[in-house]
This record gives sequence, C-alpha cells and structure tokens, in this order.
Amino acid sequence: MQKIIIYTFVMLLTLIGKLSAQETSNSEDLIKTTFEKRAKEISKRIDFIIKNEKSALKKQVFLIDKDEQDGVITKVEALDMKQRAADETALRIEKKVEEEQSKLNKLIQDKVDGLVEYDSLSENERGGHSIILGSSSRDSIGGITEYNIGSFKIYSGEKDKMERRSKRTTSQFVFAGGLNNLITKGENLENSDYRVWGSHFYEWGMTYNSRILKNNNLLHAKYGLSVMYNNLRPTDNRYFAKNGNQTELQTGTVNYNESRFRNVYLVAPVHLEFDFTSKKTNKEGETYFRTHDSFRLGIGGYGGFRVKSKQILKYEIDGNNHKDKQKGDFNVSDFIYGVSAYVGYGQTSLYMKYDINPMFKNNAIDQNNVSLGIRFDFN
Repeated sequence: MQKIIIYTFVMLLTLIGKLSAQETSNSEDLIKTTFEKRAKEISKRIDFIIKNEKSALKKQVFLIDKDEQDGVITKVEALDMKQRAADETALRIEKKVEEEQSKLNKLIQDKVDGLVEYDSLSENERGGHSIILGSSSRDSIGGITEYNIGSFKIYSGEKDKMERRSKRTTSQFVFAGGLNNLITKGENLENSDYRVWGSHFYEWGMTYNSRILKNNNLLHAKYGLSVMYNNLRPTDNRYFAKNGNQTELQTGTVNYNESRFRNVYLVAPVHLEFDFTSKKTNKEGETYFRTHDSFRLGIGGYGGFRVKSKQILKYEIDGNNHKDKQKGDFNVSDFIYGVSAYVGYGQTSLYMKYDINPMFKNNAIDQNNVSLGIRFDFN
C-alpha cells in the first residue's frame, strides 16, 4: 500500500510538472500584456472620457448661467442652450465610448481565442468595471452574468458570486479518479490478482458543504450523491466466472487483449471537513467566510447500492476482433458501504476510499475494494 501511495504522489508531481512546462511554453506565444491590464487601460480611458466631457459641460453651463445673470440671454434661451450642450456632450461620450467598447470586444475575443493571458486584479484595480473572464468561464461586461463551466454555476455579477460563495451552505461538482484494487484477506496488494496500474476507479457527483459553526470556518458537513465506477483488470489472462453462489477467476481459453470487470454504484457520501481557509473582509469591513481556498481535510464514509455489474472481454480469433459484454450480478453485493478520506489544498485533494463490506456476497475469502486517487471539488 505504501508503494502505491508513493507511486501516486510521483504521478501527481510529474503531471504538475508537465502542466507547468506546457503553461510556460504556451505563455511565450501570448501577448505580453495581460487581459486584466489591457482591460484596466480601456476602463481608465472610458472614465477619462466621461470625466473630461462632464467637466467641459460643467464649464459651458457656468458660462451660460453667467450670460443669463448678466442679461445677455433670457432664462428660456439659457435652458435651451443647456439642453443642447447636454445632448451634444452625450453624443460625444457615446461615440468615444463606442470606440473603446470595440477595443474591449476585440480584447475579449482574443481572450476566448487564447491570445491573451489572464491576471487577477481587484475590482478597484479594474477602475470599478467588473470584468471577469477566467479559463473556465464566459462573462458579460459589467459583471452581469458569468457561466462557470467547472462548477456548473451561473453568477449574476461579482457581487452575486461573492455572496453565494460565502454562504453558510455551498454546492460543488465533484470528480475523482485513480487506482482501484481488491484487498484479499491474508494477502497484500503487491501479490494482487489484478493489475495495479490497469485497474481504475472514477467518481462524479454533487455535494453540499455546510459550515457547522456560525462564526468559525473550520468545521463543515459535506454530503451529497455520487456515481462510482470501480474497474478491475485481472492478471494472467483471467476473467470472472460464476460457480454457483461464488465467483472465481478462471483462465481464458483464448488470449484476451482486455479483460475488465466493472461495478457501478449510486452512493451518498458524508464527510466531516476541516477547512483552514481564513475569514475574509470586504471593502465595507464586513467579515465573511469562503471555502476551498486553503488546506482541507475530510473524514467520513459512504453508503449506497449497486446499479449494475459488467464484464468486457476483447480477443482475436483467426484475425477477427471480438468483444464480449457480459451483464449480470456476478454474486456482487447489492449494497455498498465504506470509509473515505481526502486531504489537499484548494479544490484538489488526495483521495482514498475503502469498502467495509466484501465485494462478493458468498465467496469463501472476503475481498474488499480499495481506491486511491485525485479528487476535484469544483466550488
């Protein structure tokens, strides 16, 4: 088991290294200025246009008022001149802002096409204009709407996003994947009947995260629904076969290109989560809490039932490829329950789960499913 954990960490570090190298390589092809910096420049120009035109209008109104006081023009003439000056100012602002709007639209299209980098700036640094365009979202100008693909959420601007993400109960889309195997009583995983690197698990679902204490962010209850896929690939050209009320591994009469056994479960996971994200303070000085922004540790378990079991066998006879799909219960337990835990930073965690009940109902020797992998909680 220790070797598997070490191997998993090595794989994770290798993946992070590759992603970092790829990101560095891609960055060389991007425009040197960042999206946020260029958006900030456009925002400042828009502010300057509006302030400059308003200042010019104010001077015009002052001169008109002076002429009225000196008796050069009547009050009716003064009102008419003020109205014309305001209309002309509005037209000039509209025309100049349209030019900047075109530049902004081009900038957004460049971001969508991957031609400009993303750099996070505060709302104050953006000159008061809420422009948020991350790698997994598509937003409208002015913070009206944000579609966050990763978490399957739609936010009506930055304020709505902050309020919803700092609520006492939030929701997440969860995806996990990694290594899967069976622990046989009296044996260790190094002598497993199943391929260590060829047997995998996948899990996806929705969870709710509720802060337990009103004014403390440490303890959270995390609960929801998930679909689990546990895959096993037997070694030595073997496959699963029912023998009465027991299920055994038998050697195939042909050479299998693939022998894979899958169990699918619908489960309800429940965890006590320790979230070390510190409290935040907004510009009004109000304190609020966020989740998934720091180290997290979850301890709990899951329970559910089996949806289906399937075995897939691929082989070749006389140059012809064959694929057999066998569905049935294979004497697999109809219900599942186990313990699970995860530890990580932000939305990414190292994840482990262990089925307390044996996979097969009546086998002479109990075999329990164990999984180890990476988990993503898209908040």
